[in-house]
Amino acid sequence: MANESGYLNDYLEHLTHIKKFSPHTIKAYRQDIQQFQDYFEENGLAVDKHTIRDYISVIFLRTRNKATISRKIYALKSFYSYLVKQGKLAKNPFDAVSSPKNEKKLPEILTENEMLAFLDKLPEGSFLQVRNKAVFEFLYATGLRISELVNLRITDINFTEDMARVLGKGKKERIVPFNEHAKTILLNYLERARMQFKKPIDYIFLNAWGRKITERAIEQILHKSFMEMMESNKSVYPHLFRHSFATHLLQRGANLRVIQELLGHESLSTTEKYTNLNYSDLLNVYKKFHPRGG
Repeated sequence: MANESGYLNDYLEHLTHIKKFSPHTIKAYRQDIQQFQDYFEENGLAVDKHTIRDYISVIFLRTRNKATISRKIYALKSFYSYLVKQGKLAKNPFDAVSSPKNEKKLPEILTENEMLAFLDKLPEGSFLQVRNKAVFEFLYATGLRISELVNLRITDINFTEDMARVLGKGKKERIVPFNEHAKTILLNYLERARMQFKKPIDYIFLNAWGRKITERAIEQILHKSFMEMMESNKSVYPHLFRHSFATHLLQRGANLRVIQELLGHESLSTTEKYTNLNYSDLLNVYKKFHPRGG
């Protein structure tokens, strides 16, 4: 990457004097290529089709604009084509990368303001209201899949370290931090649950009869609650919290590798594993970048 960075000015001179590109276009290309180079250098990544696709997914979440993504891909593909023609590279790594198709739908999210307004408006009067608030605060605090949330047991939570042990897809276990705000609400709910059912808690999130709540029930509660609290007919569903969790962390500057670990994705890059991450790293980044983390 260091060598490629050194050729950027040569490429821009080529665009200016040979291709006769406008100053506006050259400025955009410079920004696109510099952004790409900075990302790979900061994360210590090699440029290949896998890491390029991961990078594009990050830009998607940050810009959510297909035209912008297409321009960036074209600028980078053109830059690497120039390097190949100049004999600096043997192959263009962008040859296997295509621009986003128009029909591809981006993940929906709630904005930070929408998310926090909804969570803050949730009532805490009855036991079920306290449970609902705990469910949605914990979803946003952790980015869990709804299937992971309903299967959480009390033994999976470490309230001293503010960490949850989660069993994800493929029986893969991971550790996910949660914030003090969600912790306070969760502890309040658990105390109310013990009083409500007069028995020890096994599964954390329970229905009105003291049994494990279902995914379908949470979907229905969310739809009804959002419509009432926000006076909105916007389509909301539990996985929206996961998309919003990841997007808000990215928008605030969190590293993609940390977000991958938090979400429990098998891999955003088949060549990158997180051997240099430990749980204190995850917790520190989480506290720094999550909207409720402070």
